[in-house]
Amino acid sequence: MKAASLHEIKKELSAIDMDKLQELCLRLAKYKKDNKELLTYLLYEASDENAYVENIKTDIDDLFGTVTKENLYYAKKNLRKILRMVNKQIRYSGVKQTELELRIHFCALMKNGIRFKSSQVLVNLYQQQLKKIHSTLTKLPEDLQFDYRGAIANLA
Repeated sequence: MKAASLHEIKKELSAIDMDKLQELCLRLAKYKKDNKELLTYLLYEASDENAYVENIKTDIDDLFGTVTKENLYYAKKNLRKILRMVNKQIRYSGVKQTELELRIHFCALMKNGIRFKSSQVLVNLYQQQLKKIHSTLTKLPEDLQFDYRGAIANLA
């Protein structure tokens, strides 16, 4: 079966009544955890982005507490797991400022909590996050860029 394009799906959804649309959304959420998480974000958390960011930062802090600092192999695995979660939350939000705050928070915790300089893999992971931070920073307005430059300077 070939999937329809987004344009075709949007056109078809506009022709469906509200009850049928609600039924389709519930059915979509039932089969995949990511769909349910995205729907939860859109319904409950999108209206208060700051609270959403703070909740994600708290989750990141909790996950960093479980990272093994003695063995860099396991630290790398744990950090990649945390980074997958962060990337998923960034995708749900779609707000550049949220992306910047979460990536800065991740890098700050990584810099202060783990001695990653002896592992080239972790150094590369950290550098890649810094590149993403800088590319996201250029997409923000000048006043917001100025606000974040101090936090980014501490990471470099």
